[in-house]
Amino acid sequence: MIILIQCVDQVGLVAAVSKVTANAGLNIISMREYVNIDANRFYLRLEVADENFEPAFVKTALEKVLPENSSIGIATGTKKKIVVLVTKEYHCLGDILLRNYFNTLGASVACVIGNHETLRGLTEKFDIPFHFIDHTDISKEYFEETLMQTLSNYSFDYIVLAKFMRILSPGFVAVFPYRIINIHHSFLPAFIGANPYRQAHERGVKLIGATAHFVTDTLDEGPIIAQQIIPVNHAHSVKDMVTLGKEVEEAVLAKALQLVLQDRVIVDKNKTVVFEN
Repeated sequence: MIILIQCVDQVGLVAAVSKVTANAGLNIISMREYVNIDANRFYLRLEVADENFEPAFVKTALEKVLPENSSIGIATGTKKKIVVLVTKEYHCLGDILLRNYFNTLGASVACVIGNHETLRGLTEKFDIPFHFIDHTDISKEYFEETLMQTLSNYSFDYIVLAKFMRILSPGFVAVFPYRIINIHHSFLPAFIGANPYRQAHERGVKLIGATAHFVTDTLDEGPIIAQQIIPVNHAHSVKDMVTLGKEVEEAVLAKALQLVLQDRVIVDKNKTVVFEN
């Protein structure tokens, strides 16, 4: 069982939380904390043995000892579910489906939704439902309405944009705050938007990378979960960069999902605190 806390920093917070868990008869397996001195913010990830664990009781007890307006999240240990949105590129989806098949994803894939039929065959090879929503000749509002109707048939924790090359509206994003994860083919905040590898090639960069982040109203500027870079040089063509970039995208998205699904990420405004181990 995981408890995530963020609040105003003050003396005695660790002792107060430890007393609550002790009084509840919970054995602490691991405790990681971080203090942002400049912002006077305290962050804590607590893993406890879950025998006889009563989340509501523990949350109420914590609210009594923590500062006002503290954020307290409790993960019950139930295996999470994700929905994956795709377009045509297969590399990120393929990695997710393989991890799901071998039970190393840390979640189960409820379904895959695509605005092209391209990846139906790949998805159905793994016995995962695939839904096609045609985006051509219809308004963005109608597309998202249909998408929302499809999503309503499933129970899930996160939406993963595995190279889903469409911009979601603020209204849609607002329904799933910090529950939509995107992989961007660039080391953000550089080269946002379309054709980042061509932008990078034209700029003569020596490093390319990928960024996984939560989706917000501002394009490609949501809280960053994970990033990775690899070196390139003048001899690499745009095609070379795309090939290398796909490998990085796949790795970064996998890392981000691992962190999120293991409840190692705390979002505070447009930043994240990530407890990797």
